[in-house]
Amino acid sequence: MAKSHSRIELGRALRAARTLAADPDDLPQVFTIIEALSGGTLQRIADRMAKSDTGRKLLAERSDIVDVLADREALARLPEGTLGRAYLAFVERENISAEGIRAAAERGTTGRTPLPEPVEWVHTRMRDTHDLWHAAVGYQGDVLGETALLAFTLAQTYNPAIALIVAIGLVKTIGRPEARHVILDGFRRGKKAAWLPGQDWASMLALPIDEVRRRLSLEAPPVYTRVHSVELKVAAAAA
Repeated sequence: MAKSHSRIELGRALRAARTLAADPDDLPQVFTIIEALSGGTLQRIADRMAKSDTGRKLLAERSDIVDVLADREALARLPEGTLGRAYLAFVERENISAEGIRAAAERGTTGRTPLPEPVEWVHTRMRDTHDLWHAAVGYQGDVLGETALLAFTLAQTYNPAIALIVAIGLVKTIGRPEARHVILDGFRRGKKAAWLPGQDWASMLALPIDEVRRRLSLEAPPVYTRVHSVELKVAAAAA
């Protein structure tokens, strides 16, 4: 494995983690942590993808799924109850977009040297499918939902960068037993589910979301009370 794939920048990651702990809405810091601390995770994902027919096809084509996800008119034409419609409902409800996530990532990784292919494609693929995971797994876009999905992702990838972000979430939810349970349960669900990084998401957008969840061994979406960043900031100020 090339050294550039696995360099760990602990100091940079910890500085970003402190900023993120103070402001959970500072999305670029998430991408700074991921770049600084992921080490060889992306190479491991690429290697595992190469072991399946679907994964090899995806690695060979290296298509840009943002081209598909950005076409909201096409997504809106899909039948109600499909994965594509669930994704569209999620991004519209949370007022986000695949293009916006990509822009936030660029702000958090300014000056980054691209990784060798296909690892660079895996890097962008993991970022660009994150909100599809939200739709399929069933977590909302609040702070708790994001942290629970990251716990799910940690169980799937064992990325040390994700572990640090989840740890921040667990610290911020001390005194909130329900929230901590949701986060830890996210890890359990990630262990149980099929391996999501190697899925051909574009081919599943028109499928009923219940069928997608069955195929991927995903349980029904959890029911929980949303936690917003402003609540955490108020609690921290009062402490």
